[in-house]
Amino acid sequence: MSDEITAHPVAWPPAPIKTARLVLRQSEARDRAALIELAASPEVGTYVGGARPRDELERAMPEVPGRRFGFFVVELDGTTIGVITLDRRDPERKGHIRPEGLEPELGYMFLPQVWGRGYATEACAAALDWFVDAHPGEPVVLSTQTAHEASMSVAAKLGFTEVERFEDYGAEQWLGVCSRAR
Repeated sequence: MSDEITAHPVAWPPAPIKTARLVLRQSEARDRAALIELAASPEVGTYVGGARPRDELERAMPEVPGRRFGFFVVELDGTTIGVITLDRRDPERKGHIRPEGLEPELGYMFLPQVWGRGYATEACAAALDWFVDAHPGEPVVLSTQTAHEASMSVAAKLGFTEVERFEDYGAEQWLGVCSRAR
């Protein structure tokens, strides 16, 4: 989500967002190894197009990865465990809630060793709350494979409701929308 297409521009990065267990913050050079691990993980890649080769990531990833609007690193006790993204959904992709596309889309990835502990739901809820404050009234979409039961559960806990299902990347995809009011 670039500042140019944001209806309600906000300063980036925001102050770190603290939850009961986590901190969401802008990326730093110290996050690079964990972000390479995320992108290279076969488990993480299962539902996001596959793992990328580690050597390719080592060459291509900048010293400070993810330094852009809408990209949050998720930290637990000082250790990077995942990322949250809020990007505009590409109009060329399938699945939209408005004809021109460009809806804010929530995305997330966490290291496999922290799965099943509620961190994704906690971090995504905090990012959504920040977004609602920064962009009042703008709905957010989330897309996931229907086969990804954990992600479908996170979407439900966050209050996303189904808009449509479609085939993409060789699998059935689910698109949900969340309109949070504070």
